[in-house]
Amino acid sequence: MATDPEFGRRRFIKESVLSIAKTAHEYVKYRDASPAPATPTPRSDWLRPPGAVQEDLFLDRCTRCADCLKACPYECVKFHPLDGTPIIFPDAAPCHLCDDFPCIAACQTDALLPVPSKEQVDMGLAVVSHRDCTAGQGCHACVSQCPMNAIVMDLASLRLSVTAERCVGCGICERVCHTVNDKVAIRVTAARLIS
Repeated sequence: MATDPEFGRRRFIKESVLSIAKTAHEYVKYRDASPAPATPTPRSDWLRPPGAVQEDLFLDRCTRCADCLKACPYECVKFHPLDGTPIIFPDAAPCHLCDDFPCIAACQTDALLPVPSKEQVDMGLAVVSHRDCTAGQGCHACVSQCPMNAIVMDLASLRLSVTAERCVGCGICERVCHTVNDKVAIRVTAARLIS
C-alpha cells in the first residue's frame, strides 16, 4: 500500500518545526543561565589557545604566567589541572575567536604567536558522529552558530559535514550541541592530536 507523499512532507515539516523550537528554547535557557561555578571535568582532548606554537615548543616557551587567562574576555582559557599550562575545554567554554585575540597579545614568551586572521587559527578540527547527530530530526544548531561557516547541512541526506579547510577548531559547535542534545554528536579533535 503506497503512502501519501503529502503526509510525509507534513510530518517532516512538523517534526522540523518542533525540533527548531526545542533548540531555540534550550539556547535561550543556556544563554540566560548564570555561569556554572564548577571547574570543567578534565578531559584529555583539550585545546590550546589560538596562536599556540607546536606542542613541544609551546611547553618550552610557556611560563604558566596566566597572562592569557586574564586577558580572555570570555574566561575560556583555563589552567591545565596537572601542569598549569593554558588550555580550552570546548564543551564547557569554547574560544570565541575575538577580533583582536587578547590572549595572544598578552603572551610575552611567543608560546602564542599572532595570527593574521580568524581563518588562520588552527586549534583543531570538528568531527561529526552521524550515529548521535539529530540533524535528520531537524536540529542544525551547530550550523547556525559556527562562526566560520564550516558546518553545512546536506538537505538531500539530512546529514551534517565539516569543511576542514574552514574549521579552526574553536569548539563553539561542540558547546552548542552539548547544550541542545542529550548526546554530543560533534567534537573537536585538538590540533596536537591530528597527525
